[in-house]
Parts: sequence; structure tokens; C-alpha cells
Amino acid sequence: MVTARMAACAMLALGLAQAAGAAEGEGGQFRIGASVGTLGISPEVGYRFNKFVGLRANGGFFDYDRTEEVDDISYDGKLKLNSIGVMADLHPFGGSFRVSVGARSNSNKVNLLGELTGATEIGDEIFTAAEVGTLTGTADFKKLSPALSLGWGGKFSNGFTMGLEAGVMFQGSAKLNLVSAGGTLSNDPGFLAELENERAQAEDDISDYKLWPVVQLHFAYRF
Repeated sequence: MVTARMAACAMLALGLAQAAGAAEGEGGQFRIGASVGTLGISPEVGYRFNKFVGLRANGGFFDYDRTEEVDDISYDGKLKLNSIGVMADLHPFGGSFRVSVGARSNSNKVNLLGELTGATEIGDEIFTAAEVGTLTGTADFKKLSPALSLGWGGKFSNGFTMGLEAGVMFQGSAKLNLVSAGGTLSNDPGFLAELENERAQAEDDISDYKLWPVVQLHFAYRF
């Protein structure tokens, strides 16, 4: 329902832009550039139909390593940012300030690797490191994620510009896969039942992270 509303808003903005541009007899303005921030490194192209409405398409790519603790187990984590989005920009005052709405094809994911060094609780039971082996997991998110932001994107004029955008991407709760390999109990039905219990508990721990913050610094040339 939210995605449908976002798509409808984007289509409405595009229709208004075309109608307004035709009514004013005003030429549009292309822009190419890039941004950097919480979406990653993001190449971008856009078209501003007139002073009030524009449309942008961009991608976001970056890998980031850090240690993550999930349900009291420490993992070496790799965050892989990978998304492509389309945003309709509404400039209510005809200047730099904009309100943007759209959606992203979201392939962001987190890869987890846990190598235990001692006895550890898996699910509701205690197992040794030898019994568990190596834990590997992947957390991913909703593939089509609506997005909303506020920002400053430059005036309706040619030349180099810088901008700033801040908002959120509605990515939904993470879905977690968790696998054990190399342990003496890796194929034991009782252990696998506790591993599934552990996966469910860990997924519940990270279920609150439904919003991904969007903070991007933009650099572009308009012509």
C-alpha cells in the first residue's frame, strides 16, 4: 500500500511537471553528478522540468566492514550497500529547497561470520565451539523500498552546484539466514532446531531497524 502510494505520487509529480512546463513554455534542465553518504557512493542523473518539479535516478554502492553483536554472539560483519532509486523532486518555492518522494530497488545486505572461541548459547542450549563450528549468516531487506527526503538541490540555473539531502528509506525488517558448518553437531536435528531458534531470536533483535537513514552530499553540473 505504501509503495503504491509512493509510485502514484511520483507519477502525479511527473504529470504536473510536464503540464507546468508546457504551460510556461519553459525549457528543462539536465544534471549529472554524484553523491556520497549513507546510501554509499552514488552516481546520479536528473531532469528538472521547471522551477517546481524534477526527477532523479541514482545508484548507491559501497562495502563496509565492522564487528556486529547479534543476540550476544560476536560476528565479523560486512555491510554491502547496493541500491538504485528514482525520486520525484518538488520545489514548492521554486528555488533550491526540495521535498523528494520515490522508491529504491534495495539489494543492501549484511554478511555475518561468527567463529566461536568457547561455549556459547545457541537458541536455549549451551554448545562448545567444536560442536557449533563456524556460523555464517546473511541479513537482507525488502527489495522495493519507498523513500522520502528533504534537501537543497540548487536553483533552476546552469553550472556547478552542491546539495544536501536528509531523509529515510523504508526498508522493512531484516530477514536473517543462519547456517552452521564444520562443527561436530552441524547435521544433528536437535542442534539444528536450536540453531533455528537462535536465528529467530537474532532476527527479532534486529527487527526494529526498519528505517535506513538517508544523508547524502551531492555534487552536480546542470546544463
